[in-house]
Amino acid sequence: MTIAQLRSELLKQRSVGTTYSLLAAMLGLVLAAVVLHGFGLPAEELSDYNNQLMVFGRGEFLGALFAAVLGAMSFTSEIRHGTIRPTLLFTPRRGRVVLAKVWGSVIAGAAYGLAAGVVAVATGVIAFDARGIDLYLEGHDLTLLVVGSAAAGALWAGIGVGAGAVVRHQVPTIVGICAWLLFVEGLLVGDLVGLGGVFKYLPGSAAAAISGQEQETLLAPAAGLVVLAAYATVAASAGVFATIHRDVA
Repeated sequence: MTIAQLRSELLKQRSVGTTYSLLAAMLGLVLAAVVLHGFGLPAEELSDYNNQLMVFGRGEFLGALFAAVLGAMSFTSEIRHGTIRPTLLFTPRRGRVVLAKVWGSVIAGAAYGLAAGVVAVATGVIAFDARGIDLYLEGHDLTLLVVGSAAAGALWAGIGVGAGAVVRHQVPTIVGICAWLLFVEGLLVGDLVGLGGVFKYLPGSAAAAISGQEQETLLAPAAGLVVLAAYATVAASAGVFATIHRDVA
């Protein structure tokens, strides 16, 4: 991968309206989720430290989800519209193309996660203050929520690119990502399927751990970062392998 290729991918991210539409939708959902939790839940529930982390953590969750979708679309959109052909003609080394998309999406995903984390924290603080609820999260907790959201968004964007490069079809890729984060992992973690302590190593749980959520049950933030980075590396590697060994058409 060269700097020129990375700049090209970042230019593509900035030039399409989908990037900004997804960002606007994400921020709207983050705002709505935090407002609904912050004003809808009973005050006694919101006076619990872990519940406060849960409310503020909606930014990390939605940031990671939308970053993954953005990453998946960075590859599948080119397949869908046929623009991957001139891209590969200009850069015949397919592995470099995929890696450029991974790194471009990682940067964009970090921006998504950062924005989601900031909006969630700011909205949560305002909601708690408006209801007169004491905030038990300290400065380092809020900082970790924001920084962790950015890291989770970056790594999930890389996972999205890898998934898109393997599956190649846009709708199944996006549906699969959303289904995993919104439903499947929740079922695996819940009472329906007993996984013991294995659940903390799942990618969604690892992302939540990076921002310091559910500290009693999830991994430490640094360990969560390592685990999610491993998932992103495997996904990107699979995407490179699939792109090199399959026809584009």
